[in-house]
Amino acid sequence: MQKNSLFLKGLKDGIPIALGYLSVSFGFGILAAAGGLSALTATVISLVNVTSAGQLAGLNIIIAAGPLIEMILSEFIINIRYALMSITLTQKLDDTFTTPRRMLCAFSMTDEIFAVASAQKGRITAKYFYGLMLLPILGWVLGTFLGATAGNILPESLKNAMGLMLYAMFIAIVLPPATKSRAVAICVSLCALLSIALRFIPLFSFISPGFSVIICAVIASVFTAWRFPIQTDKEEAHNV
Repeated sequence: MQKNSLFLKGLKDGIPIALGYLSVSFGFGILAAAGGLSALTATVISLVNVTSAGQLAGLNIIIAAGPLIEMILSEFIINIRYALMSITLTQKLDDTFTTPRRMLCAFSMTDEIFAVASAQKGRITAKYFYGLMLLPILGWVLGTFLGATAGNILPESLKNAMGLMLYAMFIAIVLPPATKSRAVAICVSLCALLSIALRFIPLFSFISPGFSVIICAVIASVFTAWRFPIQTDKEEAHNV
């Protein structure tokens, strides 16, 4: 397949992702504007991060004037999955991926881009990946700009309603696997209960929002990994 055709195929595959990001990042832009950030600041955040959960956690820390170490730890824990996705995807990259291109691939990695790229048959070329990542990143950045701009214009009631889009996306992501996997359901439930406890029990009032995310994520994931370990192929064969 010609290089231009591969790029166009990547663009085509990225259109649905871009449309989804456009609407979701609109909600992030509104939340950023409500928190006092300018449209330019919110747009730059989306441009250099491209991560929904990480940006939302970071936004809460910024609004709460949290310390830098809190921001670093929160983003590391929330976004470490992208490093694992990037490492996994390197097994499918062809020889056109030089080190700078691999770094660009890692920077633009998202859950949806990883899923689409992993589903491709054969090796992934740099041209295809350029096309795949281009529109989603543009959609994410453009949606943030439009949302932050609208956040300074729309009435308060409408801003509050549209700001729920980002949270609705998280629910939509979590519910399907939670209904199919007991481990996921327990992990999500435990994380939610811990978050409620840290938020409303006076004893934990000194814990900031950023560290609350870290504590909940680490405890819930460690407990779930301990109680519901993933079996290896050998263990599964033995069980059969």
